[in-house]
Amino acid sequence: MGRAGARGDARAVSGGRDPVRVGLLGAGAVAQIVHLPIFTERGDVDVLAIADPDGLKAESLASRFGVPRVLDDDALLGDGDVEAVVICAPNNRHESLAVAALEAGKHVLVERPLALTAEGAQRVLDAARAADRCLAVGMNHRYRPDAGALRAFISGGELGTITAVRASSLTRAQPVVRRTWRQKPEEAGGGAFMDLGVQIVDLAFWLLDYPEVERVVAVLTGERNGIEDGATVLATSRDGIAFSFEVSWSLFAEADRHYARVMGTEGSGTLPPLQVHKQLGGRPVDVTPRQPTPRGGENSFTNAYRRLLDEFVRSVAGECSLPLPEEQVALMAFVEAVYRSAREGGEVRL
Repeated sequence: MGRAGARGDARAVSGGRDPVRVGLLGAGAVAQIVHLPIFTERGDVDVLAIADPDGLKAESLASRFGVPRVLDDDALLGDGDVEAVVICAPNNRHESLAVAALEAGKHVLVERPLALTAEGAQRVLDAARAADRCLAVGMNHRYRPDAGALRAFISGGELGTITAVRASSLTRAQPVVRRTWRQKPEEAGGGAFMDLGVQIVDLAFWLLDYPEVERVVAVLTGERNGIEDGATVLATSRDGIAFSFEVSWSLFAEADRHYARVMGTEGSGTLPPLQVHKQLGGRPVDVTPRQPTPRGGENSFTNAYRRLLDEFVRSVAGECSLPLPEEQVALMAFVEAVYRSAREGGEVRL
């Protein structure tokens, strides 16, 4: 089929609108395993360009996924054909690239974290508001059907008053650790907690509609080359909810382990898999709803990203309204408090 025919099919898929024209800033793992495969199979998206400091990697990905242009950051941001950018660069570049993209009139999806500080996150939000452009953050766990179902139980009051939340993300120890940007504090902004903790804290807080946190105590473990290998964090909200977070890059087990557990006065829920129990007739009863099966056996990680990217594309196309992720300021204030508590060896009040 010729390019004109393909474009005609794409217009039909997108309701008569030209496909959303996307550029990628960064060609790392998440771009390779999530963004490019999902975007390039959609009829309503054209990936026009990739930018990455590693030109050979960018060229290889462009060839593999049929992306017509490999540019540098400035050229991509200045390309009038690109209307939306996805930022998959190292953490320390998220804020500056997002602000530059928004000021260039682009819609923006930023991989987590939005910025390394609360002030930085606020600057990105201010830029999005001033530019009147969509801004999304790659918190894919929010788009998991099981997480959405648990959140509905909580918001509906079916678990009673929430008293405690525990969440953990433990990844298996690697026999050989490649020194990528994630092992460089100046680029990553932190170690295992910045990598794994940001997303489980966001999930826990999102499940409860972002309660106001009052106190934080944190211990970092296995520090080397300026970054931590693990972290244990305790926190309490102003309304008395106790939070416990544990992350590690050094789990010795057959598989990674990730979970969240919410405790209430009338029930509890866990992820994954979703399990919900309520107190009925004086005894705990399993009230877990059936969950949809991801397409083609797709894992929950990729399926959640598919839902996230779909909402971003539809928002750019004007088919839905994506609210600004203002809670990311509170999230990064919490992350800053975690690292401050670990440095100072005591409780931090927010």
